[in-house]
Amino acid sequence: MLSRKEELLLEIDELIELTKPIAPENAIGRVSRMDAINNKSINEAALVQSNKKLRKLEVALIKVDEEYFGLCGRCGNEIPLGRLMLMPESPFCVNCSA
Repeated sequence: MLSRKEELLLEIDELIELTKPIAPENAIGRVSRMDAINNKSINEAALVQSNKKLRKLEVALIKVDEEYFGLCGRCGNEIPLGRLMLMPESPFCVNCSA
């Protein structure tokens, strides 16, 4: 989980760079400017999702030592290890997350 947190922090730093405003004085052409604006919007959405994942992962890191860690927050069943390895920030099993 700690390595995933580090990956997310790096990803967030990169996305912050990619979402900086596009200066109007840059002569990149109309189509290129529209493409840059579109890419900026996509990166902003990715930044929001990465920040959400980071917050959930930080909560999971706090709860990892508690006895109910790894149990679904809805049904109480055990969350499969594979899911915890791929998505440690998820508080729900596959069935309850749908």
